[in-house]
Amino acid sequence: MKRLQAYEYELMPNGEQQRKMRRYASMCRFVYNKALALQKEWYAADQKTRFSYTKLANQLPTWKQELPWLADAPSQALQQSLKNLERAYVNFFQKRADFPRFKRKGQSDNFRYPQGCRLDQANNRVFLPKLGWVRYRNSRDVPGTIKNVTVSFSGNRWFVSIQTEREVERPMPNSTTAIGIDVGITRFATMSDGSCIAPLNSFKKHQRRLARVQRAMSRKKKFSNNWKKAYARVQRIHHTIANCRRDFLHKTTTDLCKNHALIIIEDLKVTNMSASAKGTIDNPGRNVRQKSGLNRSILDQGWSEFRRQLEYKQNWNGGMLVAVSPHYTSQTCPACGYVAKDNRKTQAQFACVECGHEANADLVGALNILAAVHAVIACGGMVQQGHPVKQEPAEATMQEILHA
Repeated sequence: MKRLQAYEYELMPNGEQQRKMRRYASMCRFVYNKALALQKEWYAADQKTRFSYTKLANQLPTWKQELPWLADAPSQALQQSLKNLERAYVNFFQKRADFPRFKRKGQSDNFRYPQGCRLDQANNRVFLPKLGWVRYRNSRDVPGTIKNVTVSFSGNRWFVSIQTEREVERPMPNSTTAIGIDVGITRFATMSDGSCIAPLNSFKKHQRRLARVQRAMSRKKKFSNNWKKAYARVQRIHHTIANCRRDFLHKTTTDLCKNHALIIIEDLKVTNMSASAKGTIDNPGRNVRQKSGLNRSILDQGWSEFRRQLEYKQNWNGGMLVAVSPHYTSQTCPACGYVAKDNRKTQAQFACVECGHEANADLVGALNILAAVHAVIACGGMVQQGHPVKQEPAEATMQEILHA
């Protein structure tokens, strides 16, 4: 089977290369915003107009004639900006993301080369069109054939992500066990075998320091040299928070995928769960401050990234990831199957009002998540990688499981 995998390294460019990379990222951002504005104009004039990459790509030569400085950027990088806009529209129409928005300077500064790059691992350097050979911190080998290279700016440093493709043998799982996982805030993950993983709370640990640096930045004159230095300090803290969270999730998911052939999680809609409770002027929300703190804690856990990593790592290891409906998982008794809201007295404690069974609420949720898939398999049903298995509430049992 073919495996696509990306390897990221920190670049060590010289001054001239840094200036060029900043210009290229700005040009790609300019083309993206210009294409988005033009597409909106076309749609306003004719509601039947659909997004067309080819139609926008044909505008690039005209834009280069009108703006000669655009010719300094690699043509492939500008074309990839339009490809990114096309992907943003596809994600919107498939309800995976919001409508595409204009890019701001300092956010997602990157550009991509689909071809023309070469890698010299022996000398720790990579060749990038119009930039030449750029040195990088070589921490591991890059196997396979290079498919594309992305250069990005984050935390006041430049990084290169090299995506490769290679043939690998179809993997077989090292384990035959199945486990249900219930994610939360007090406990990041509670497993059906009784074990649990404590949360990292990366943002919470750096919150006071970040607030202090942000206050200092707010007192500086905007876009002054001191303001830019303060802004760089804020970005470094954000970069540290993201790196800590990413490292925690990678270590956790790798350990889970190596030890379990079947992993069952809840099909959570994190976007809906972390929606603001502010409301409107006519209909203001309630408990806005409390809900804001809850939203911050939810987003600090990285549940969506946790699921994404589990899915592709299980695929690499020959295992399977299944998502079940989260409804009633923490209100159903795993001993007698009785479903009631009163079963969960507090956030942490579960006590069945029917049979008196008591346990941790997160552990009960993990057991019910595992039982949902077992019930489908016992009834002769099939589960597929990444497909949610939905369950209907019952008064006395959880056995009535419906396929998604």
